Amino acid sequence: MSLTIGVLAGEVSGDLLGASLMDALHKRAEAYGGISFVGVGGEQMCQRGLTSLAELEDLSVQGFIDPLLRLPQLLGLQRRLLRRFVDIKIDAFVGIDFNVFNFMLEKRLKRAGVLTAHYVSPSVYAWRKNRVYTVAASADLLFCLYPFEPKQYLQTSVKAIYVGHPLTNSIAADAGNQAEREAARRDLGLSLEQPVLALLPGSRASELKYMLPTFLEAARQFNQKMAQAAQIVIPCVNDQRLQEVTASQSQYPDLWIHPYRGNASRGLQASDVALVKSGTGTLEAALLQRPLVMSYKTGSLNYQLARRLIELDQFALPNILLGRPKVPEFIQDAATPEALAEALFKEWHASQAEPDYFQDFQGLYQTLAFGESGLSAADAAGAALLERLARLTSLSAHDA
Repeated sequence: MSLTIGVLAGEVSGDLLGASLMDALHKRAEAYGGISFVGVGGEQMCQRGLTSLAELEDLSVQGFIDPLLRLPQLLGLQRRLLRRFVDIKIDAFVGIDFNVFNFMLEKRLKRAGVLTAHYVSPSVYAWRKNRVYTVAASADLLFCLYPFEPKQYLQTSVKAIYVGHPLTNSIAADAGNQAEREAARRDLGLSLEQPVLALLPGSRASELKYMLPTFLEAARQFNQKMAQAAQIVIPCVNDQRLQEVTASQSQYPDLWIHPYRGNASRGLQASDVALVKSGTGTLEAALLQRPLVMSYKTGSLNYQLARRLIELDQFALPNILLGRPKVPEFIQDAATPEALAEALFKEWHASQAEPDYFQDFQGLYQTLAFGESGLSAADAAGAALLERLARLTSLSAHDA
């Protein structure tokens, strides 16, 4: 009898994680008579056979205020999904990041007797450490991307497993080589002779609103410091983001701006230096061995709320993992175009002048390439999910 797995990703980064997990489960499908997937995801998950119950954009929210404003709509969608999952009689559910929404859904499914897993631990090391108990009440399994995370859950009932980071699946250990950079530039139609600055202002409309003008002005001032002006490459996750970025180009006629439809990897691979919004993009740039500067800006009220909750001295993922400030960080009012441009120039120059500049980034790759099982992240998560399902099925058969 085949398995039906419910999955839900609430944003583009989760869509990529979900797609790799689906690939890993498809490889093991024959032993279970086939595996089908139903839920919510983006393009990548749908291409792998997801039966979609809602659009990814239906879940797109940011910060603290937006979710509150859209709460009735989100709760209504959650109720509809819960009913569908129960009616379909899914064998297991995997919530991919998107924590608040997925934890609520997982908790209700768990009460209904469904095996629940959560892919990506919330940042309990950074703020609201008591969320470990929310996770335990919601998920039977937790797939952690970072090696220090499982110990946060030792006093709870959830089985937390370090699976490694999926980004390493698509990044070669020697990603900093010149041949890869040139191949990416040819793919994107960029000159091989001019330097390339990658701008990653975020995938949501609200992120573009707050960050894109600052990033573009920083690019203009960065070019003023350079002997040769850089080409500006901006990845856009969908057609709507592409249109928004393209519309802004007319305000910067002195910049060679190349927005493209696709994920961030190719733009980062093509780049000599990158300006990246806080989040997974900072880790991706580091694993690709590109010098980078991290920045984050949001609405004033969102920022004031976040300041009171977050208990971190550093915000860029490479810095958190290394335990020291390798990547320059500029948050809110500190994220001025002048400061960003100066930091970009310094990092670009250091990467050219210092032979061991990328040593820390290479160490991060070795740390994150494989989890505790020795498998890739998606394979480790898929194997753990199916192992628990097999054990539950065996117990049920024995009880019968």
